[in-house]
Amino acid sequence: MEEEEEEEVDWREVREYVVANQLVGDEEEEQGGAWRARFKDFSGQRCDWNPVFLFWRDLIVSICLRFGIMFLRPSSLINNCFNRGGLTPLCLPRVFLLMYEEEGHLVRPHQLLDPRTGRLSLLFRKLSNFLFTSSTTCSDDDDDDDVVYLVMPVLKEKAGQLLQLLSEDNSSIVTFSRFQHLCGGSSSSASAILSYLSSQSKARFLSLHTPSHHLHIQGVKVSLSASPVSNASSLDYDVLHLIWTTETLDHQLSVIEKRCERSKKSALASLASGNKNVALRHMRALKLATESRDKCTSLLNRVEEVLHLIANAESTSKVSEALQIGAQAIKENKISVKEVERTLQELEDSIDLQKQVETALESPPSYTFVDEEDIEEEFKKLELEIGSGNNAQPPIPEGEAYAAATETEALDSTESLNEAFSNLKVADGMSSTAAGQNIPDKETKNLELEAA
Repeated sequence: MEEEEEEEVDWREVREYVVANQLVGDEEEEQGGAWRARFKDFSGQRCDWNPVFLFWRDLIVSICLRFGIMFLRPSSLINNCFNRGGLTPLCLPRVFLLMYEEEGHLVRPHQLLDPRTGRLSLLFRKLSNFLFTSSTTCSDDDDDDDVVYLVMPVLKEKAGQLLQLLSEDNSSIVTFSRFQHLCGGSSSSASAILSYLSSQSKARFLSLHTPSHHLHIQGVKVSLSASPVSNASSLDYDVLHLIWTTETLDHQLSVIEKRCERSKKSALASLASGNKNVALRHMRALKLATESRDKCTSLLNRVEEVLHLIANAESTSKVSEALQIGAQAIKENKISVKEVERTLQELEDSIDLQKQVETALESPPSYTFVDEEDIEEEFKKLELEIGSGNNAQPPIPEGEAYAAATETEALDSTESLNEAFSNLKVADGMSSTAAGQNIPDKETKNLELEAA
């Protein structure tokens, strides 16, 4: 890693955010004195002050995530955001130390391994971190107010955002200058993100030397999928060289464009002032610049065409590799081509059926509207059929008629008996208990005889 440096942070904006949202404590807590407990130093056992530690830890992490503070100097945060009339939280130095030693939210920048250094330097750095982290760094950092920490939650978030940008551009290989630009333009931020991605096997540093042209090209290869990044191949270095060439040509084109505009304005000004010799000199410069622009544009188009062909070849190689894997799997499992075709056809049929079902479910139900006149005509026809059916019924025999009459009378007597019982219940409910006791036994017997 490069030398430790603190990012440029607008601490006034951070303080306004802390005060406006009352993150340290609201008015009721200030009046009640509850916020003073958060400003005291830790004392007693861990269970006594652990809630206060969690409060400050979560607050510090949330502030850094909101404002993108990757490199944090504790003294800057304490003095600018948590200063209440000269009173600062006495427990915060202990909070930062615990976040560094135990929680893993804070890391010293020199503890990250920079892949841009040589292998021998990496091995020496690993050995020194392993031997001296617990003995020297912690004791030295306790009294050091100028120490700068690397906030790991912010580092992980920015690394994820970088991978998302590269995935959207479908760029697995980029120059280090573009990598640094995507990281915000800071060399320390780019080094920290590259170190973290390399430790997660998501990125690999590329370095290309061309002695013939005295060029030293640096780049980064990232993995755009969940799998770790692969080793760098000769094709990767060629692609890096071509990408560096395109960026260089783009920069030259922008410079030539500015030169053309400047020469054109100077020629017009010279003509307006009547100085033809100066105007001709500017026109010659404009013509040379235009020719250089055309050559640069032609070369840029050729390089971009080569990159496009390489991308197509890579996609074709991936498809052929997948086909070879499929053919090998078919041979190993002893599956015939007809079985594969039949399975694919069944799969297509099931997909089509599923699409039809989804279309049917998504389409609104169709309602058919029936004309009322048609309904009336059908109803009249039905009445005529019923009337003609009643007229055409055969005469009922006398025996059957007598049985039907008997059943009708029985039904009538049953209905009258039910009605009598209902009237009796209603009368009982409306009368008093004493009146119910004075009912003659004769009437009760008559009702029982009628029911029988």
